[in-house]
Amino acid sequence: MQIGKINIQQALLLAPMEEVTDISFRLICKRLGADIVFTEFVNSDGLVRNSEKTKQKMNFLPEEHPIGIQIYGGDETAMEGAARMAEELQPDLIDINCGCWVRKVVGRGAGAGLLRDLKKMQNIISVVVRAVNVPVTVKTRLGWDEKSIQIVEVAKMTEDTGAQALTIHCRTRAQGQKGSPDFQHIPDVKKVVKIPIIINGGIDTPEIAKRVFDSTGCDGIMIARGAIYNPWIFKEIKHHLATGEFLPTSNLLDRIQLLIEHLRLSVQFKGERKGVIEFRKHYSGYLHSYPGINKLRIEMMRFTELKPVIDHLESFKDSFNNNLTSQLVESTIQ
Repeated sequence: MQIGKINIQQALLLAPMEEVTDISFRLICKRLGADIVFTEFVNSDGLVRNSEKTKQKMNFLPEEHPIGIQIYGGDETAMEGAARMAEELQPDLIDINCGCWVRKVVGRGAGAGLLRDLKKMQNIISVVVRAVNVPVTVKTRLGWDEKSIQIVEVAKMTEDTGAQALTIHCRTRAQGQKGSPDFQHIPDVKKVVKIPIIINGGIDTPEIAKRVFDSTGCDGIMIARGAIYNPWIFKEIKHHLATGEFLPTSNLLDRIQLLIEHLRLSVQFKGERKGVIEFRKHYSGYLHSYPGINKLRIEMMRFTELKPVIDHLESFKDSFNNNLTSQLVESTIQ
């Protein structure tokens, strides 16, 4: 997959996710095998109004390269200005969000709302491409709903405007995040364009990733929610693609260890109080499906300092470890 200076075969990308893909989470996923990461999606109107909160979403570290900044909006002038501001930070690419299904975004004629006005979508992509020298990519969906799937035409238009790659979330806007993604249109897309095609939607296991690569001929896979519940997914997919085998799944001790590492990064980049509070949303991802986890998570939600959170996690880990040891001893005696 060639995008500008990026050249990666069967690339694995971390999707841009609002209030999720901050620096700390991107660093974790990078370490675990993500080839390309993205910032949270950035409101172009906020950027051109010089909103500090909005501008901070674009910040990244040198070790995060290759990285993309994703911008969204329904106004051509604002998108042009936002793209120029993003380029100043020297990302490896600028991505245009034409796929967000959330009502408040769509209602502004942005995100997936552009699928209802393809001429406007074309104009926005063209304006951004002309405004910057960094490669521009686009992320969209199959269509507005099942009756208006025009992804082949959209892909051709995207290539013609000068965008250098297209990510397709294989659901419609009407589906949101529900229902099964439909990958059957991708081979037809691949026949009509030369730019890389990246697939997104419902890819959360190595088996699915391999099946999508094999059945669609796509150039890369973008992972969103699957990474929240399993940041190891990038490493697992790469191992499976290379060997046909499966890595052992992460256990609770692995999860607690990584959670603590991730939490420390959050505090490092955001300060203690903000870093701890904003990290709370990750507890359910790291700690799901284990006995006693709900009680632990509720207890940790009370804290705004790092130490009591880590103390609770270490205590729970020790208790879990002791229980495992006791079970092993009992099984040996029997």
